[in-house]
Amino acid sequence: MTSIPQPPPAGPNPLRALTLDQLRRRTSMKWRTYPPDVLPLWVAEMDVPLAGPVVHAVTEALRLGDTGYPVGTAYAEALAAFAGERWGWDGLAVERTAIVPDVMLGVVEMLRLVTGPGDPVIVNPPVYPPFYQFVEHMDRRIVEAPLGADLRIDLDVLEEAYRRAVADGGSAAHLLCSPHNPTGTVHTAEELAAVAALAERYGVRVVADEIHAPVVTASACFVPYLSVPGAERGLALMSASKGWNLAGLKAALALAGPGAAADLARMPEEVGHGPSHVGVLAHTAALRDGADWLDAVLAGLDENRRLLTGLLAEHLPGVVHRAGEATFLAWLDCRALGLGDDPAEVFLRRGRVALSSGIPFGTGGAGHVRLNLAASPEVLTEAVRRMAAALD
Repeated sequence: MTSIPQPPPAGPNPLRALTLDQLRRRTSMKWRTYPPDVLPLWVAEMDVPLAGPVVHAVTEALRLGDTGYPVGTAYAEALAAFAGERWGWDGLAVERTAIVPDVMLGVVEMLRLVTGPGDPVIVNPPVYPPFYQFVEHMDRRIVEAPLGADLRIDLDVLEEAYRRAVADGGSAAHLLCSPHNPTGTVHTAEELAAVAALAERYGVRVVADEIHAPVVTASACFVPYLSVPGAERGLALMSASKGWNLAGLKAALALAGPGAAADLARMPEEVGHGPSHVGVLAHTAALRDGADWLDAVLAGLDENRRLLTGLLAEHLPGVVHRAGEATFLAWLDCRALGLGDDPAEVFLRRGRVALSSGIPFGTGGAGHVRLNLAASPEVLTEAVRRMAAALD
């Protein structure tokens, strides 16, 4: 697999397209959880208009009354083509895919295939909070293998977690976040191959959440977990929802390595009835025809990362921030500000800025906040100014 040069962005910056008044007409979680005087930079929804191909696919489906149950492999075929063009990965086998309602429900189904009640699931905190919630709800237990100080996978810590997880002879899985949320870390091919080697040595099954794979900077190269040597028994989940802001149009794909095909084949048929047919059409259109729009968003996010770095240096120099190589999220270490374990509560109460508290992200999250970069530069600038004013 080789790195594919990214094309130059096409079209205007979608992050500059909508006014705050237009955005406040939305009724989704991001815009209706807090009062109108709060700037919402928390949940992972982007402040963008939808890509034209997605709008066309959805409106055409509604015009035709095409709102039945999903069927076929068009989604998987579109993802395979996108993976080849964007990541140089020609190994996505359509016959080893299945549609699932969304990535997290797909994660649950994959974990059910390779673990049983009470079995351990390894995670790498600080990590996406629903990893804890969904795993514990399905009667599995979390084993933490925290990231290192460099916010990358610590292979020694991971190996010890694997050893503990299989000590009683039962099944174990590693729920891998790739790219990593909230840090924006893009795992390298060497790191992923090392994970795969450890997983094979200890008999741990890896389930990779790769939902942020399309949202990677031009300076980094996303590597699908199933593309690395030794990952043949791995499972992965992918979706267009983060790259094209389609969280409300439910659909995702489960992918299996050649050694996990039999596991995926055991997934109950009714799981495939859960995705929205209109969602499948939207995600397919995004992957097939939405690359120019995505590149424009990626360029806008790069601008915002640079903007945030400058704003923090000017207004909040005590905040430690390493710009991520992926996602549209920023992980801010606020411990030096003296705001306690939950600075998000302070920024909301005093500054009227809603951020994600770091505490639910597990070990390493206290004293941190996660900030959503996918806003206009004006909103981002005002948010940081309010955060700084909250310290007065």
